[in-house]
Amino acid sequence: MQPYELSLTAASDAIRSRRLSPVELVESVLARVDQVEPQLGAYVAVTADRARRAARAAEHEVAHGRYRGPLHGVPMGLKDLIDIAGTPTTASSRVRAGHRARADSAVAARLADAGAVLVGKTHTHEFAYGLTTPQTRNARAHDRIAGGSSGGSAVAVASGTATFALGTDTGGSIRVPAALNGVVGLKPTYGLVPRHGVTSLSWSLDHVGPITRTVEDAATVLTALAGHDPRDPASLDVPAADYRPADDPDLTGLRIGLPRTHYFDHVDPEVESAVRHAVGHLEALGARLVEVDVPMTRYLQATQWGLMVPEATAYHERTLRTVPELYQADVRVLLEAGELLTAGDYLRAQRSRTLMRQEWARLWETVDVIAAPAVPLTAVRAGEETVTWPDGTTEGVSDALVRLSAPANITGVPALTVPAGQDAADLPIGLQLLGRPLGEHTLLRVGHAFERTRPTPAPTPAA
Repeated sequence: MQPYELSLTAASDAIRSRRLSPVELVESVLARVDQVEPQLGAYVAVTADRARRAARAAEHEVAHGRYRGPLHGVPMGLKDLIDIAGTPTTASSRVRAGHRARADSAVAARLADAGAVLVGKTHTHEFAYGLTTPQTRNARAHDRIAGGSSGGSAVAVASGTATFALGTDTGGSIRVPAALNGVVGLKPTYGLVPRHGVTSLSWSLDHVGPITRTVEDAATVLTALAGHDPRDPASLDVPAADYRPADDPDLTGLRIGLPRTHYFDHVDPEVESAVRHAVGHLEALGARLVEVDVPMTRYLQATQWGLMVPEATAYHERTLRTVPELYQADVRVLLEAGELLTAGDYLRAQRSRTLMRQEWARLWETVDVIAAPAVPLTAVRAGEETVTWPDGTTEGVSDALVRLSAPANITGVPALTVPAGQDAADLPIGLQLLGRPLGEHTLLRVGHAFERTRPTPAPTPAA
C-alpha cells in the first residue's frame, strides 16, 4: 500500500510512531496528484511548494517531540469557499477573479494549529449553488458526475490526492458527493462547526464538515473543528469533545428508525436493496428497528428552496447587478429567480422550518438514529439532466440528489453518509445516518460499528 492510500487514522499512527514521515506522505500524495488530477479535475489550485514546506516543518516537530496530534503532517484539501490568508478563494467562479483572502477562516486556522498540511483548494459547483460540480469527474467513472457542491473534496479523498478534505453542506453538498464517490461525509449539527471566513450560500442552512475515508477519520477531523466562535452568529457554545468512537460494535439497545415515508420513495432498486441490507446488518449488531413516518414531507422541497434561494440572492445582490455575465448560466438563473420571491414567501418558509423542527423533535423521542439512502441513485452520466423512475415520473437530477439530504439541513440535525456497497456498474451507494441535534457521538458510533464489521471496498478510482 502506498502512503497516499492510507486512511487518516493509519497515516497518523505511522507518523506518531515515526514509521512514516510527513514528508514521505505529502510527497506520495503530490505524486498521486500529478498522476490523476489531469483526468479528475478535483483542484482549483495545488499548493505543492507550501505543502512541502509544511511537511518538512511537521517532520522536524515530530522528530523533536512536538507532536501536535492526529492531524499533524496529514495532507488535506479545502473546498474553495474556505479562506486561507493570502490565497485566492475563487468559489470556482469568474466573479472572484483576483480575490485573495485577508485572514484564515476559523476552520482553516484550527486545522493549521493541529498541524494539517494544505495540498490545495478543491473545486465546488460555482458558489456551492449546485449538485454536480461540472468541472470535476467522478473518481470511479470519469463519464459520471462527481456530485456537488463539494465534488472536488470528495474526489480528492476518493482518488488519494488528499488524505481528508473539508466541504460545505447546504442541501447535501458534503453527503451527495461523498456517497457518489464511495467515501464518508459528515454534516455536523448546525452551528457546531464555525463558518467564519467561509463563503456563504445560505446562512441559515450552511454547514462545514469533513470528507474522509473512514468514520473514525471523520470523527478525528470533527474533534479539531468543533467549538464556539463568536464571529459566527449561529455558532453553538458547547464544551470541547473528543468525537472519536470506541471500537465496540455492539449496538444493543439502540433504536434505529427506518422511514416508511419519503426516504424510500423514488429510489433506485439497487440503492434500496443495499441500504436495507445495511440496516439489517445494524439490526444484527443489536440495534432495534423502529418504523417511523417522516413528518411534513410534502413541504420539504418548498421549504428548502424558500430559504436557500432568497438568502443566496441577498448574498450576491451587488455582483448580480454589476457583473451578471460572469456567473455560469445555471447559477445566474437561480440567483435571478431569488429576486422574484417575496418577503412573505421567505417568512412562510421560516415558519415551515420551525414547525418541521418541532415535529422532528418528537420523532427523536422514539428513535436514536434514522437510517436511509444518502441519495436515491448512483452517479449519472455527465450532462444528464433528468431521471425517469419506473412509474414514469421524471425528476431533475439536482432535485433527486437533494431530496433525501435536505431534511437534515432544514432541521439542523447531524447526518453521516457511509459507503454501503455498489450497483451493477460498480458505482458507490451510500447509507445515510441521521441523529438528534448534537448527537454526533451516537451517529459516529453507529457508522463506525457498521464500517468495522461489514467489509467496505476501498476507493479504487479509474486513473
